[in-house]
Amino acid sequence: MHDWARTGSWPSARATVRRFGRSVLPGVPVSLLTLTVAGLLAADLAALATGRVPGGSPALLVTVLVAAGLTGYAGLVVVEVGGNGGGRWRAAARSAARACLDAPARWAALTGVTVLAGLLAVLVTPVAVPILAGYTVAALHAVVGRPARAASRRRPAHDGVAGRRPASARAASRRRPVRARAAGRRRPVPAHPELP
Repeated sequence: MHDWARTGSWPSARATVRRFGRSVLPGVPVSLLTLTVAGLLAADLAALATGRVPGGSPALLVTVLVAAGLTGYAGLVVVEVGGNGGGRWRAAARSAARACLDAPARWAALTGVTVLAGLLAVLVTPVAVPILAGYTVAALHAVVGRPARAASRRRPAHDGVAGRRPASARAASRRRPVRARAAGRRRPVPAHPELP
């Protein structure tokens, strides 16, 4: 998915098998750790929701937000592992943590994607969960790749608003060339509304 998101083409079958083989063994402890954390958070949420532990609604809300944020972080780790060729989970975890702190809005978008995928996984038949997982990975790559593409097209900020030129530059770009009048004075010809 990383190759397709970056280059628009799929890797060869040999490269895919090699990456998969390189990622499987290092991914087992990571998967076990992820399942353990998910189980502990689920037990905590169940205990808070039923009132078996103190804290009530505020503690439940904080725990839900922490769990959601962790799912967004986990989704970014998966994208980072795909970007580094698979198998380097520690480097991907560090890179994802840095990226989440550097771009909280992107982290929130990744969290939204993973939470929505989790809700859909509960609603669909078990046979469709692998298909949903594939779409989720594609959506995670789209969220991660979107700001990079937008930033490359963005103009530098001049008047405090990112990507916007100063009002005088915008107005100047809408003017047509000036025509000389008989008295020697020049005045700009108004721009047509349909022209950029």
